[in-house]
Amino acid sequence: MQTTKLNTESILPLTCSRSGSCCFGKSVMLNPWELVCFSREKKMTSREFRDLYCEFGGIKLRFDGKTDKKGQQACSQYIDGMGCSVHLGRPLACRLYPLGRQVQFNKAHYIYESATFPCLNDCAEVLELPKLSVGDYLKGQEAGQFEEAQDAYLNIMQNIADIAFELLLDSGLSESGDTKTLAVWREIGLETPDVLAERIGKEWMDCLMIPNINDASENPITFTQKHNDLLLLKAQEQFGTIQTLQELHEASVLLIAIALHLAKGLGADAKEISEHWIATAKSHGAME
Repeated sequence: MQTTKLNTESILPLTCSRSGSCCFGKSVMLNPWELVCFSREKKMTSREFRDLYCEFGGIKLRFDGKTDKKGQQACSQYIDGMGCSVHLGRPLACRLYPLGRQVQFNKAHYIYESATFPCLNDCAEVLELPKLSVGDYLKGQEAGQFEEAQDAYLNIMQNIADIAFELLLDSGLSESGDTKTLAVWREIGLETPDVLAERIGKEWMDCLMIPNINDASENPITFTQKHNDLLLLKAQEQFGTIQTLQELHEASVLLIAIALHLAKGLGADAKEISEHWIATAKSHGAME
């Protein structure tokens, strides 16, 4: 599929038509801070929102509402005749739509896929509305804090993986001739979100997606910093004293699974990331 890369000065028919077609048949992935924003707007706990409206432990918004003329189901938060019932708490994916976002070398790029601008397929009426630059559109959608949260969770994803690297490379596991750890890393990169969530287990899934953070700040940087500390502390408490090669293997595998599941919630390519991590581990002496 053709991909078009944009900068913030690009001018496009980006003004929302409010027809609601973007609320049908989509795949909206979520990070933990977005679950907090949704739950605040819904006036319920993050756990309640996740259990009622999300899939795979909380990384994907459920689309199980009414069906449109194309046979696509609506988002669980869509109300017919009104639109999004939690518009102020909507996640980055909804704020960016129809654009996607890629981060390369610490720089964000905005993209859309297909030869034709997506809105023209479902919402041709946007041609009658004023055009905006990508930058102005993002400001109007108040995407800034949500982009900050997304970038912070990319860093947290890598921090979790770094512990898995330490358990493999610095503990004597790789030096023992271990070949199964990287093989399982590759297997995990190919697993579906439901299988991966089951592999991780409820305790770690709750810590990953609905962390117990008292007085959670509306500032995403404060929230993600607290979440990062909580995850690293849990890893230290659970894996800080393990010694056997089997325990080291299991811990490294679990942490890679957690990191890749978070990657899926961030809309990243888990297979590609897994292969990159495997190549990095091999370059430092690990074997497969």
